[in-house]
Amino acid sequence: MTDEVRYYPLDRLREFTARVFAQLGMPDADAGTAADVLAASDSRGIDSHGVARLRAYLDLFRAGRMNPRPSIRVVRELPATATVDGDNGIGLVVGPWANDLCLAKAEAIGAAAVVVRNTNHYGIAGYYPLRALARGLIGWSMTNSSKLVAPLGGAERMLGTNPIAIAFPCETELPVVIDLATSAVAFGKIEIAARQGRPIPPGWAIDGDGNTADAPDQMWDGGALLPLGSSRDAGGHKGFCLGAMVDILTGVLSGANWGPFAPPFVLTQPLPPRGVGRGLGHYFGAMRLDGFLDPAEFRRQMDDWVRTMRATKPAPGSPGVVIPGEPEWKAAAERAVTGVPLDPAVVADLRYVSRQTGVPFD
Repeated sequence: MTDEVRYYPLDRLREFTARVFAQLGMPDADAGTAADVLAASDSRGIDSHGVARLRAYLDLFRAGRMNPRPSIRVVRELPATATVDGDNGIGLVVGPWANDLCLAKAEAIGAAAVVVRNTNHYGIAGYYPLRALARGLIGWSMTNSSKLVAPLGGAERMLGTNPIAIAFPCETELPVVIDLATSAVAFGKIEIAARQGRPIPPGWAIDGDGNTADAPDQMWDGGALLPLGSSRDAGGHKGFCLGAMVDILTGVLSGANWGPFAPPFVLTQPLPPRGVGRGLGHYFGAMRLDGFLDPAEFRRQMDDWVRTMRATKPAPGSPGVVIPGEPEWKAAAERAVTGVPLDPAVVADLRYVSRQTGVPFD
């Protein structure tokens, strides 16, 4: 097997993904939706959450850990809020369904929030605010996930990476899209370092004894990721608080599992000894601009905001300020031409998926 990165057209990867999901028993429309979410990740350069996840989804379906044909339903509702039960469906379908409900409520009322329980991994958090942008709304999303992160001062996994994403429209500038994990680094970065045989920087993770980890294996073998900020002196208490906020809004509020009880995304991790809810949890929010300010004025001000931040005097040795979302917009433009780079380990996984499902890849 070659050690070189190979490039694949995004449309080809999306079609392969949709056919795999359909082969696993998902309705064609749902398979297409799930493929769209993964394709958005690959397009925007978030390589840890795109087709690189497909083998994990295959394993979960084959093990009966996800429902390929969920009956998604609203179990509690007020005009501006709802709680959705995902019937243990794949988060790549349950998430868009609940997010669309939230967007429709916001369009009708002005602002809305929808929480979800009994769901699974929903892809990149940023996918959902992008759908809000397409409808002229501000949107945000959060999700909890299986335990990987130690609380500040702790030496064991208790929280997920628990990402937050929010997006703001502009007039002529590209939208501002904030999409971040509340851990010091997303777990996918550890996976990428492992595939590429690279060490990990200090401040990313600890080993099983609570000491700084400098290799992916040290984190995997009983270690943990650190919260955003890593240490108290560097603001780790803020990362812990943000992770706790996401866990409570997505898990406790929805009736999903929270903290160390959230089910794992991969079969190699053991199930929690007990549950405190149903599946994973998501949170979606949206609001209309005209509830606060003339929409055209807001977008003009956002243009000014972006240009003002971009004009900041660069720090020594820095290329200057990077506006939230700029790297992803740049990646999307480049990959529309070059295709999506896949390293050999991901290509090997996709070939495995192809053999298991009979869907051609190469």
